[in-house]
Amino acid sequence: MLEHTDGKLTRIGVFYDGGYFAAVSDYYRYCHQRKARVSISGLHEFLKHKVAEVESVEERYCQIVDAHYFRGRFSADESNQKGKLLDERKFDDILMKAGVITHYLPRAPQGEKGIDVWFALEAFELAIYKRFTVLVLVACDGDYLPLIRKLNTLGTRVMLLSWDFDETDPSGRRHSTRTSQLLLDEVTYPVPMHTLIDDRAHRNDTLIENLFISVPQRTPTPPPLPPSDHGPAAVESADAEPRRGTIHNLVPDRGFGFITDDSAPGNQWFFHRSDLVGMELSDLRPGDPVEFRLGEGEKGPKAVDVRRP
Repeated sequence: MLEHTDGKLTRIGVFYDGGYFAAVSDYYRYCHQRKARVSISGLHEFLKHKVAEVESVEERYCQIVDAHYFRGRFSADESNQKGKLLDERKFDDILMKAGVITHYLPRAPQGEKGIDVWFALEAFELAIYKRFTVLVLVACDGDYLPLIRKLNTLGTRVMLLSWDFDETDPSGRRHSTRTSQLLLDEVTYPVPMHTLIDDRAHRNDTLIENLFISVPQRTPTPPPLPPSDHGPAAVESADAEPRRGTIHNLVPDRGFGFITDDSAPGNQWFFHRSDLVGMELSDLRPGDPVEFRLGEGEKGPKAVDVRRP
């Protein structure tokens, strides 16, 4: 039964650990069967509904009054050299349109430094001054445990959006992402997003579907295989003839990218930095012409022997 609110808002503050959110979004884009990125606006709609449900209030009284995104970031020159500047600006536009305030610190060569401290201080200070009813954390690191305990002393209820997933990187190494059990035990409302998303009972749930950005799907067509005495599982390591293509996009932090096939523009082929010949991933930019052959990877056809034409 819904609680009588007397017209009072349930004030929601949302705080993103940007590095973690990017890893989650990359997982759903490149590793999960959905092959789509997480939508900020869709996530905010889901949050308002979820908070209304757990707080037993009408959804119209649940509003996100503050949202903040924290991440270490390379300088503009470094991002430009890595071919990431345009993607970063596009994502900034998405955050801006969703009303999310960005907080960036310079990224050191050894990784992000100090951003989690800034995250915690900002979240605690704003919880005091803006009197959030529910503060939502998009994070997984146990380092945020002191923040949660401090928020509990204020009477601010904490909702934790968590994703647990396994992925295999292009070099075949297995990686696991797990949310700290200490965080799950301390927050008021733990929400296991991976379970909700994969639950077949929610397959037609509009809120769950809208968590993802809808993109046209292209299914690469593998090259025809020659007859083999070893059965259908046998494949060639690579095409005999090289193909021409252009770099579609690069993911330097994770060591891979995609090539648009000039002979079949609807097809995009995955490649790993270990497939490059005579160059490094940092030498490439989106739009660069390349030659490659088609080989077989763990998950199907991929570009190998990638080189300058």
